[in-house]
Amino acid sequence: MSLLSPIHASPSASRQAPKTSGQRAPGMRQLWLVVLTSLWIATVCNVALWRELAHLPGLSTGQAITISIALALVIALATAALLSVLAWRWTLKPVITLFLLSAAFGTYFMLAYGVIIDQTMMVNTLQTNVHEARDLLNWSLAATVLVLAVLPGFFLWRQKVRRTGIGRQVVFNALTLLTACALLVFVVMLFFQSIASVMRNHTQVRYLINPLNSFYALGEVAAKPFQRDESILLPLGQDARLGASYTAQTKPPLLLLVLGETGRSGNFGVNGYSRPTTPELAQENIASQRNAWSCGTSTAASVPCMFSHFGREAYDSRPANYEGLMDVLQHAGLAVLWLDNQSGCKGVCDRVPNVDTSALKVPGLCEGGECFDEVMLQDLDERIAALPAERSAKGIVLVMHQMGSHGPAYYKRSPPAFKKFLPECTSNSLQNCERDALVNAYDNSIVYTDHVLELTIRWLKSREATNAPAMLYLADHGESLGENNLYLHGMPWRIAPDVQKHVPWITWLSPEFEQRSKISTACLKQHLDAPVSHDNYFHSVLGLMNVQTSVYQPALDMYATCAKPQAARG
Repeated sequence: MSLLSPIHASPSASRQAPKTSGQRAPGMRQLWLVVLTSLWIATVCNVALWRELAHLPGLSTGQAITISIALALVIALATAALLSVLAWRWTLKPVITLFLLSAAFGTYFMLAYGVIIDQTMMVNTLQTNVHEARDLLNWSLAATVLVLAVLPGFFLWRQKVRRTGIGRQVVFNALTLLTACALLVFVVMLFFQSIASVMRNHTQVRYLINPLNSFYALGEVAAKPFQRDESILLPLGQDARLGASYTAQTKPPLLLLVLGETGRSGNFGVNGYSRPTTPELAQENIASQRNAWSCGTSTAASVPCMFSHFGREAYDSRPANYEGLMDVLQHAGLAVLWLDNQSGCKGVCDRVPNVDTSALKVPGLCEGGECFDEVMLQDLDERIAALPAERSAKGIVLVMHQMGSHGPAYYKRSPPAFKKFLPECTSNSLQNCERDALVNAYDNSIVYTDHVLELTIRWLKSREATNAPAMLYLADHGESLGENNLYLHGMPWRIAPDVQKHVPWITWLSPEFEQRSKISTACLKQHLDAPVSHDNYFHSVLGLMNVQTSVYQPALDMYATCAKPQAARG
């Protein structure tokens, strides 16, 4: 070959040739990924918001459309602003994937159960255990996540993103952020009156803005340690002592506090429900308060609140964390024991003896990694015998934290023998169940709760030879069963429907307990419609046990009216 012959580069060599300065880097610009993601989230992933706006009372079709367009722009621009801060070479795709997954899960739960996502719901999510999470899994959830997150994510990860230098990347991110924020301010100002009116008159709308609602709620949870030092626990009721009823007693009191789960007061037969859901309790001499209200609409909110000396209004804004009811009872010298058949005591039993019964393997009572509530009565005499004898001789307070009517798998909360109402919804996709079948499944869980409470009373009666027994049953919150397309619980207290806040409060006193406490069930029955709430619980339990302490407030003791000779116990 002549040395002057032209040299032909091989195809592979040409592919490896360096780019000239006039060539563009291959791949999609990051800006387009940010824009496409923001539009997808602001439109398709906010179906729950558009559904809510379409059904808001007082809005015409034109107004609903205008507000929907305005909010879609706000969501898209806010999402773009957030993504621009995180849009770096190694973080862009993972961050967008996180946004898509959060939006997909949020969309499903808001559409399926009508819930909204706020700080309380985020706490519930973070505290959900494996068994509770398993009850929420279904094909509808999988399909929603597939369409809203997996498929867009697949498209995203197949895209080659155009590389830029760090300097140009900083400039690009800053310009995107400034542009998005400027346009966001412009849109808000343009539609301010319409947006402000909806947000002011329909508070729930702000909690449906997806997935910004989840990020905001998570931020609120993360900011809690900065509002008060969560590592510090202040003492409470260290001056607690036992009152006059303990002088020369022959039978120490035994109070069993049943902490119910997801109890709707209106579905209890003893409260006037048309169905016989509580036939066994109806045969007992009980007092069932018909006007009782919860501190919160979730276990995570209600349980710490009801066992604290703060009322509902003061609990969230408390300056510090304090010990609770169980600590004060223990300070007084009583024997205390917490039995938990659910997801934990939310911190209120951390400093007292406690037992987790949810993982027991009792034949006939436990299956699938969880147990029916009557398992808490198993070996209870032996558990009491193991408590410090000097404390038990003074008095005993037990707590049984039920699985109760925990949803959405209500059908799992009752054994076959207690499925009195059929057909029963056997799905956790509640929106796909017939309303009657859904109510049947829930009511069957109440029938079983009735049986558990009756077994508890029988056990207490078996202790009458050695103790003066009593029982107090109170649910932590209520539940929505499809009313106004709402399911489950967890709505912000101020906008939650009454069925999520109206709870059963049932008292049973043995003759021995009535005699020592000077509280009669006959007197309690004269005040069944008196308004009571979780605010009364802390002080009412101290009153029942005649514990004297400066933190006891007689005015908040619901039993004090029927115990006038001992009302002044503070």
